Amino acid sequence: MPETLPPCPACASVYTYEMDALLVCPECGHEWSATAEEDAAVVRDSVGNILTDGDTVTVIKDLKVKGSSSVVKVGTKVRGIRLVDGDHDIDCKVPGIGQMGLKSQFVKKAAD
Repeated sequence: MPETLPPCPACASVYTYEMDALLVCPECGHEWSATAEEDAAVVRDSVGNILTDGDTVTVIKDLKVKGSSSVVKVGTKVRGIRLVDGDHDIDCKVPGIGQMGLKSQFVKKAAD
């Protein structure tokens, strides 16, 4: 019995086929790597560096704190981040503000 291929991530078509090292969808023309599913769980910062639990990051944009008049300023270093699922994929404790969630697109991995 042939191996079942994953559906297309772009249109969810079940008619995918293999072409060399890629998987192809005949309905929408989307091509992707079979290993792309493993990369989906990877969280990257604003410049493409892979983030892991415990990293130190720097905020690259002034961020207003929802429900408060506080602002997280550019250049704020946040130590010991924790990656979580969801829209705000970083859980951390910001100095001077406290516990909050950040989006990885607004931070850059800092050299420790």
